[in-house]
Amino acid sequence: MPTPVVAVCGSLRERSYTRLALQRALEAVEDAGGTGELVDLREYDLPVLNADERTAGDAERLRRAVREADAVLLGTPVYHGSYSGVLKNALDYCRFDELEGKTVGLLAVAGGAFPVTALDHLRSVCRAFNAWVLPHQVAIPRASGAFDEGEFVDERLESRVATLGQRVVEYAIIEPDPPTFESDQNVGAGERSAESGGQSAE
Repeated sequence: MPTPVVAVCGSLRERSYTRLALQRALEAVEDAGGTGELVDLREYDLPVLNADERTAGDAERLRRAVREADAVLLGTPVYHGSYSGVLKNALDYCRFDELEGKTVGLLAVAGGAFPVTALDHLRSVCRAFNAWVLPHQVAIPRASGAFDEGEFVDERLESRVATLGQRVVEYAIIEPDPPTFESDQNVGAGERSAESGGQSAE
């Protein structure tokens, strides 16, 4: 049975390099025998999270898309050295049910030359969800020069993006690790299942 993968795009721009890169990764997902779906947050009504209103707008639609996937790609532009507020808000709506034990691949796109901190920050968030993050990650610096008419200019960079899509399929089903320290402390992600022994968020 094909492995379902969703790619969550943390950019709202019409001409988004993040979206272009994720679409290439999803092509590689399909080449590796999976199925790919782009979660384009421009198409979701997700007001800034109010913890008293976790079902606002399209929150459940987002959670369902992530929950039903075997693996997740998170793509973000780099804003002020970190990942986008759009992606942060989407992740704030998620709970352990959506991401715990799930394989996650990370991709960051920067206008400048140093997109790595955004990847580090996303990796920390994924640890708080007790997700399993691929060691392979993709950083695309100087994004305006990385594409020409929607296609990658650098074959090596395109290969890294394709490898990310391939790896999320290969490692979508892995033996779960013991919960991370960060996830044990992450009461904000909501109540874990009884089997996980977690605690309620609020």
